[in-house]
Amino acid sequence: MKKWRRKPWSLLLAGAFFYSMSSVGAAADLSLAGAVELALSQNADLKITKQAEESALASLGEAKSEKGFSVSASGGYSVGRNWNDRGNTTSSGLQASVKSGINIWDGGKASGGIDSAKIAILTARLKTARAEEKLRLSVIEAYYNALQAKKTVGVNKASVDNYQAHLTNVEQLFSAGSKARMDVLRASVELSDARQTLIKSENDYEISLAKLRNLVNMDRDEPLRLTDDAVYSPFASALSDCLAFGVENRKELWIDNYDVVRKELDIEVVKAGYTPQIDFSLSVSANKDFEPASASSRGVTAGLNMNWNIFDGDRKKARIEATEAALDAARLQLEKDRNDVDYDIRAAYFSMKEAENRLNSTQDAVDKAKEDYFIAREKYRAGEGIMLDVIDAQLALSKAEMNHISAQYDFARGKAQVENAMGQSLTESEQRAADAMDAVPLARVEISRRDAVHAYEENEKTMKERQDRTVIPFRASEADAAKQPAVQKERAAGAKDSNTMNTANAASAANATHAADPDSAANAAAAAAGNGGRA
Repeated sequence: MKKWRRKPWSLLLAGAFFYSMSSVGAAADLSLAGAVELALSQNADLKITKQAEESALASLGEAKSEKGFSVSASGGYSVGRNWNDRGNTTSSGLQASVKSGINIWDGGKASGGIDSAKIAILTARLKTARAEEKLRLSVIEAYYNALQAKKTVGVNKASVDNYQAHLTNVEQLFSAGSKARMDVLRASVELSDARQTLIKSENDYEISLAKLRNLVNMDRDEPLRLTDDAVYSPFASALSDCLAFGVENRKELWIDNYDVVRKELDIEVVKAGYTPQIDFSLSVSANKDFEPASASSRGVTAGLNMNWNIFDGDRKKARIEATEAALDAARLQLEKDRNDVDYDIRAAYFSMKEAENRLNSTQDAVDKAKEDYFIAREKYRAGEGIMLDVIDAQLALSKAEMNHISAQYDFARGKAQVENAMGQSLTESEQRAADAMDAVPLARVEISRRDAVHAYEENEKTMKERQDRTVIPFRASEADAAKQPAVQKERAAGAKDSNTMNTANAASAANATHAADPDSAANAAAAAAGNGGRA
């Protein structure tokens, strides 16, 4: 089998198109989609995670060698001197031999190890896929955090401007003799406090940009302008749909399922080690004696060798008990993760809905706070109001605007968190950026050893297709489309591609299961097709 490797040049080429370097002034433009794709193509942590796939591939090669053909050679030169009643003699000679062998029967030990190594490759690729999904979420959160920090700076700047205008007005009224010196001092203090708040918010904005730069692995000193914003659109899926989708698509559950299969294989391998081992061997030898007399000989030997560990002092029993305990632990981990996935989805969903409710109410609060501030300011100018009313109105306005901004981005982040908790796969463009594996079969079936190995074989075909596919640069229209807010688009394009892929893969898994359990196979295909690969 040809070892599949990602092409570094493809990542570099793709990354060059993902990141829009069109500038406004000295700043580079970065869309939300561009940020996600840039991170997927060159994030340092993700590169480390992907190395586990290479290790798994190497382990498969090692496992295959256990059942392969082996050849060994030996040779030497010897000199000896012997003493006896008749005197002493000297002997010397050359010896050489070549021995080959192949295992005929090992009780399934080698094949079990090979299948286990194949499933380990699937597991490594699933872990990579999940790491990519988590990275996407981290980038989305960092992007929205930066946008929120930027809007917070804007609110604080407006607050400073309001306090500055108020101070100017108070000073004018004080000069006219209609206001006390205390009002001037109070207005000056409030302006100073507002400036301090602005300075802190500007620092928070720079930190949020630094976080984003770190995730996408770009130049830390690169001036950056974020071109997208969170645009409100309702989340249409019901909680029940999200939960059903999560059970089918969270990579952790599939990792756990495959781990159970591997632990079952471990038990088979341990038991196989205590069955008779039969090997065929063929050896060729040659000897050349120099003393006491010149002579030479050659020979060919073939044979069957059997090795059977009949008794080992209960070592077999202990090893089987240990592997069975590991299997029980793997099954418990699967059940625990099912519960965790359920909680993750519920928690993210409820938090998102709470943010949505706040979003719908905070805009009205902002409008009323603006009106209240205007009235308080004008009444003070007319000599009908007091300083405290103006200050309170400004504080209420700032708080209302902050609450609205918080709700806006809490909802945007919440949608992304729900999608992540559901295990939503990467979109086509994101997958191309990552240059990673397509999703392995994700359908509700009881995974058997045969199913798992078949899934590995299908995944290998997919990897080969990805390897052979030429990386085509993004067209201008694609680059423009990538700049549209991800929240607004509801990830529709990615859903379509993911649905098609998951349904096809599920069907292949069902075919592998059909001979053993036709009902389970039919249910697997129906579940995937009916769910559409999405909530």
